[in-house]
Amino acid sequence: MRECTMDWKNHDLPGGLVSGKVNVSARPVRTATGEVIEDLHSVWITLDNQTQLNSYTTEMVKDVITAFRAASNDRCAVAVVFTGAGERAFCTGGNTAEYATYYAGRPSEYMQYMRLFNDMVTAILHCDLPVICRVNGMRIAGGQEIGMACDFSVASDLARFGQAGPRHGSAPDGGSTDFLPLFTGIEAAMNSCTLCEPWSAHKALRLGILTSIVPVLEVDGKQTPNPLVETARWLDDVGRIAHGEFLTGAAAAAGKQVLARGKINLAHLDVEVDRLVTALLHTMPGCLTKTVQSVRKHKLAHWDRNRETNRAWLGLNMMTEARAGFRAFNEGSGSAREVDFVQLRRALAAGESWGPELTAAIQPKRSGAGQ
Repeated sequence: MRECTMDWKNHDLPGGLVSGKVNVSARPVRTATGEVIEDLHSVWITLDNQTQLNSYTTEMVKDVITAFRAASNDRCAVAVVFTGAGERAFCTGGNTAEYATYYAGRPSEYMQYMRLFNDMVTAILHCDLPVICRVNGMRIAGGQEIGMACDFSVASDLARFGQAGPRHGSAPDGGSTDFLPLFTGIEAAMNSCTLCEPWSAHKALRLGILTSIVPVLEVDGKQTPNPLVETARWLDDVGRIAHGEFLTGAAAAAGKQVLARGKINLAHLDVEVDRLVTALLHTMPGCLTKTVQSVRKHKLAHWDRNRETNRAWLGLNMMTEARAGFRAFNEGSGSAREVDFVQLRRALAAGESWGPELTAAIQPKRSGAGQ
């Protein structure tokens, strides 16, 4: 694959990548029959913080901004593919360890961080190329938000989607409260944003936040749909409303056995990503860019109207619920990573003020502690 060689002016931001956890690469663009096209490529921006499920640190956010600016300026690029390393997660949002140990209790610092986060979302929405989110695993919380800022989403059918804010001390105001109602309608968005219950890839596709899904599980050498999801179940006089719901009980146990027997092959996902890039290749580049920008305006209208006031509120919230919630998530373990919601509500109803004592009192009990 040859590089673009003309002596162009450089419009990239200075400094380059700094975190070591955001990778940028150029990958071949192919014809519809699979031949590699010389002089053109797609730009892959990959979050690579696998030990923390590709959650983004402050330095990684800076790198994503830099990477999208450079990709937008790449004259030989057809599209950008935004993805995560490994098989477990595209992105699970902001790095809760950093939130809990540095930003909690420091609203002014978190507001500066949220300026960077807002710039990251805006960098995606302002990219001069179409952006494809390659969802290789979980897309949760801020990961869901930066994913919805993309123009297309192609997902493994093992991926999960959802929010975490109100259960862990925040509000999904980094894009989900702006974008999700546009994709799904108000009630499905309300359900996801408030209850924080995960959606399967099948349900996410049905509700409109994905372009396509691809089975990536191979069992006995055969490509196998997600065995943990109900893909078509008729309910009496109601319709196929169970499509995309997670299985429960014995069916879920049987599905886990199938999952354990198989292996994940993300090459199947890459075939679909390449197919979409090829389809985009066969359009007039200027007309494609203008069309993408025109469709994006609906997201940008909400995003630009709300992002600054949301940033201010999220900063102040680091003194109260976020301080408690991120600490619980960071210090807890297993399923015990949430505050005691009942105790919190009782304390506030009784007139207690937020402070270190209340924050400590509602933390999850460690396994075996005090028993």
